[in-house]
Amino acid sequence: MKMKKKITTRRALLLVNAKARRGRESVEPVIERLQTGGLAVTVEPFEALPEIARDIVRLRTMADLVVVCGGDGSVSSAAMAVMESGLPMGIIPMGTANDLARTLEIPLDLLRAADVIAEGHARPIDVGTVNGHAFFNVASIGLSTELAQGLDPALKRRFGRLGYALAAIRVLTKASRFRARITEKGMMTEVETYQIAVGNGRHYGGGNVVEETAEIDDGHLDLYSLEMSNLWKLALMLRSFRSGRHGAWQEVRTARCVEFDIETKKSLPVNADGEIVTATPAHFKVHPKAISVFVAA
Repeated sequence: MKMKKKITTRRALLLVNAKARRGRESVEPVIERLQTGGLAVTVEPFEALPEIARDIVRLRTMADLVVVCGGDGSVSSAAMAVMESGLPMGIIPMGTANDLARTLEIPLDLLRAADVIAEGHARPIDVGTVNGHAFFNVASIGLSTELAQGLDPALKRRFGRLGYALAAIRVLTKASRFRARITEKGMMTEVETYQIAVGNGRHYGGGNVVEETAEIDDGHLDLYSLEMSNLWKLALMLRSFRSGRHGAWQEVRTARCVEFDIETKKSLPVNADGEIVTATPAHFKVHPKAISVFVAA
């Protein structure tokens, strides 16, 4: 007599950020889509980013995969706990920029993103850390940090990318350079700059490219430093930043390495994937293929 093959249902821990830009949309259709794809779903809502890691640690033995419904900040906040758990991660992109989803070509349509998770094709990707805080896209000091601090959450929710643009104009009108020391492979460089950014993935800032050849599984970090004397020259560089060719400008210093150390005369905040997470001195490091994320086959 033939024995019936036992079918094991995969268990998904679904973390939902109600404060994400699209967080007010009902997740019921997403849950139903995941269930149709053969997943047993446990929903865990959160409102503050530190809750995500605690929820994963607390509930990881009840799950075979973690699904984060939120923006880039939410996904990065889950990263260290996901790394520790060893579970694969799915992304339902409900943020403003969704740069990691763009890098991994995860559909921005929520139901199609759920289908990708249900299909179960996982890709190992790199994780960057700055002072132990994870980022997938980019971590930076200077302009983008001032932008993150000056961006009204209500403006971000209402206007999305336009909200970023409005805040950016305010930041640019009062920005100033700062002195920093960049160390890579034991070599130290003194710079005067408006911004230092360290990229792990490919896309950041709503579609800018970290570096023309950057990939999220290439095992290194890409740094750039904006060292022009007139910040308004940035307007001429915008197309270069969209394509990742900004290193061709003599005012933009670039470097590629697995670790960087950045020191500043006075301690400055560090923005990682849209959230202020730490301050200088800052140690940046890449963790090659540290997390598996569900992507389209």
